[in-house]
Amino acid sequence: MPENTPTTASRLILATGSLMCLWVAAALTGALYHTNWSISTLASQYMTAVGMIKPLHTLVDYYTHIKGIEYLICVAFFVAFPVFFKYINKAPKTVKAIK
Repeated sequence: MPENTPTTASRLILATGSLMCLWVAAALTGALYHTNWSISTLASQYMTAVGMIKPLHTLVDYYTHIKGIEYLICVAFFVAFPVFFKYINKAPKTVKAIK
């Protein structure tokens, strides 16, 4: 029976993954240091930088934002409900007993 030994490719993938984890840990530690170890400030800065958070200056801006989210929830419901309904109402499978 042959033994399972790690190959060169798997060692290379493991080394690359380890280096990436170290880089991510260093980047996250540095970012937290610059925000005075505040995770919420770091998350806020990230979301502002990528455009997930936009300043809402007026009530109309806020209402438009909420209305857009409401439409996304409605579309998700209109897709999920028929799928769930079909799943609940599918015919039960018959199983034969083997003698």
